[in-house]
Amino acid sequence: MAAYGLYSHIESNKRRSIALLIGLFGLVYLLVYAGALAGEAMSYNASLQYLARKAWQDLVAAAPLATVGTVVWIVIAYYFHQTMIDLLTGGREVSRTEEPRLYNLLENLCISRGITTPKLKVMESDALNAFATGMNERQYAITVTSGLKTALDDAELEAVLGHELTHIRNGDVRMLVIAVIIAGAIAFFAEMFFRLWFYGGFRGRRSSDGDSDRGRGGNFIAIVIAVVLVAIAWLLSSVIRFALSRSREFLADAGSVELTKNPDAMIAALRKIEGRGELAGATSAVMEMCVDNPREGFTDLFSTHPSIEARIKTLVDVMGGHDPGPLALPGPDEAPADALPAPTGPWGGAAEQPPQPGPPSSGPWGQASAEPAGQRPFLPDRPPIDLIASPRDDGPAGPSGKPGR
Repeated sequence: MAAYGLYSHIESNKRRSIALLIGLFGLVYLLVYAGALAGEAMSYNASLQYLARKAWQDLVAAAPLATVGTVVWIVIAYYFHQTMIDLLTGGREVSRTEEPRLYNLLENLCISRGITTPKLKVMESDALNAFATGMNERQYAITVTSGLKTALDDAELEAVLGHELTHIRNGDVRMLVIAVIIAGAIAFFAEMFFRLWFYGGFRGRRSSDGDSDRGRGGNFIAIVIAVVLVAIAWLLSSVIRFALSRSREFLADAGSVELTKNPDAMIAALRKIEGRGELAGATSAVMEMCVDNPREGFTDLFSTHPSIEARIKTLVDVMGGHDPGPLALPGPDEAPADALPAPTGPWGGAAEQPPQPGPPSSGPWGQASAEPAGQRPFLPDRPPIDLIASPRDDGPAGPSGKPGR
């Protein structure tokens, strides 16, 4: 079914996510069948058809146990995945008092859409990245690196928070966590399979001569098929996990623009994050949840995120944003980009510096000036009328007997 518009794309991707998760359960059963086939091949010297039939019977018997085991795995991760991620990344929950800038930006976005404000966490890292986690409203959290909140201005930081908030609104976080959990279970059982294989763990019962139709000679082919099935299950689990993430990044970018009404801020944030998002010590599962999951060379084939260039091109073409091109961040010893230059005079020269403090200057009539030198208004050296001039001896006396002028 074709999807038109942002919200129909969201609903379409939710349906696809459910279908993909059902497919992941199917991969668990495929892995169980592969293990049963290898176990039967190591126990019987029989034909391939016989071994395949016995492996199917083993799968039917083990399917309930496999389903319960997978569900238990999910339940454990449901309640403890945030704790495990925090222990791995060092993220800590912060309050409005500790991070008023971040908290206010996130709360304003949530209020504008009437949604519950998720927990806010900060991890100490120079990398520029952020990610959302959680399975329900009580668990949802957004983690931001200290490097990101330092390098981005308010509009860009708001765009990143809007991106992660959109992942939560669309249910991407819950689906991705479940997919990672099940894929982790498949990887665990696949590794266990190969370890048992290499260390000779598939040593079971030797059959009696009860089955006359079992034939001979199919063991090697059965083992090869089992190994191939395990490899396919592992590969498909990774591909499904990547598909859950790649298609959602475009929607999260668009959702951020819908929240902030500022496509240029989202583009500028992506440009600053570009090539600077690698979290030291983080597992691939954590990196898959981040705003950007950098990959180079051959690993682009297995990247969980579309390239920054592709995401920016979509924002420019669909949302009408403007791409400033790659952005360089100032180093620790460099002046910030918005620092003002040194003041200059009206004709390009250096502006006159304030005079150094010195002895108080006298006023025009001999008194000390109350204003610093260089800042008092211009006054002549003497008053225009001499009100205290001394009497002159030469000159006739006035009518009152005082000397005349």
